[in-house]
Amino acid sequence: MGEMVTIREADLVESVADALQYISYFHPMDFIRALGDAWEREENPAAKDAMAQVLANSRMCAEGHRPICQDTGIVNVFLKWGQNCRLESDKSMQEVVDEGVRRAYNNPENKLRASIVADPAFTRRNTRDNTPCVLNVEFVPGSTVSVDVAAKGGGSENNSIF
Repeated sequence: MGEMVTIREADLVESVADALQYISYFHPMDFIRALGDAWEREENPAAKDAMAQVLANSRMCAEGHRPICQDTGIVNVFLKWGQNCRLESDKSMQEVVDEGVRRAYNNPENKLRASIVADPAFTRRNTRDNTPCVLNVEFVPGSTVSVDVAAKGGGSENNSIF
């Protein structure tokens, strides 16, 4: 058993918030390269034009730090939490991660559209900060923590239940 490592609440909050902001305006480089390669090979003018528009929009989002899509998604957070790590907080892990989501979605530089509602069956009141997130925690050997985020738009999230 290794030495216990303390993870500060503020660091986990900041990591989640930064990651969500980042994915809101940057497409992964492999996606951009693959689309560029597909554009080179494409012979249909309408398809070629559509791909060029996606590439142009992607560039504008990255340069302007503005969301790629209006539907900024249901936040899914995947934590791999080392068993030798301790969260320094008097809050639950869900509360800490949700605070990161809250900060990302209410960031004054790039406010993201909140689409999560409380009491979905009846009042459907928007929580206005896209919390709560869907939090997945896997306890793993070691003393490191890894945080992966995915913001799945309503279309892809709806399809995942079928």
